[in-house]
Amino acid sequence: MKPTVLAGMFGFLVVGAAPAALMAQATQPLQQPNSEAAAMVPAGELALGTVRVPKGLKADGKELPAGTYRVRLTPEEAPSKAPGATPAYERYVEFVQGTQVKGREVVSIVPSADVNKVAKKKGPAPGASRVERLKGDDYVRVWINRGGNHYLIHLSAAAS
Repeated sequence: MKPTVLAGMFGFLVVGAAPAALMAQATQPLQQPNSEAAAMVPAGELALGTVRVPKGLKADGKELPAGTYRVRLTPEEAPSKAPGATPAYERYVEFVQGTQVKGREVVSIVPSADVNKVAKKKGPAPGASRVERLKGDDYVRVWINRGGNHYLIHLSAAAS
């Protein structure tokens, strides 16, 4: 009878220890992007290209009228609200006409190697951009592919 009790206690210890090991793994920080991909994210200001906004939108809560804009990445990092997010991948872009900044918004920078993890569609060709209507025309995504990164800017429709 003694061997049966010992075997039962051993089984309990093994089964009881497994959830504890799994719980310890769940509290570890998420794996951050490798330093090679992080090195590809530009550190300073960068001209991303020109886009045509077909209708009035809101950028950073302010009106951004329809028109053609030069999009410029700023060195300013956006305040990250997502736990574990890498700040260098969330920055601000400016929408510029002539010499005036008409609006700014947060951009998500996604290395080309990782874009299939965050986007269902295939992105624009390298050096190109695309403006897409989303969610019943309530939102617009400006998607720019430049220098080995995809720049995703999400804007909401302006009130009509």
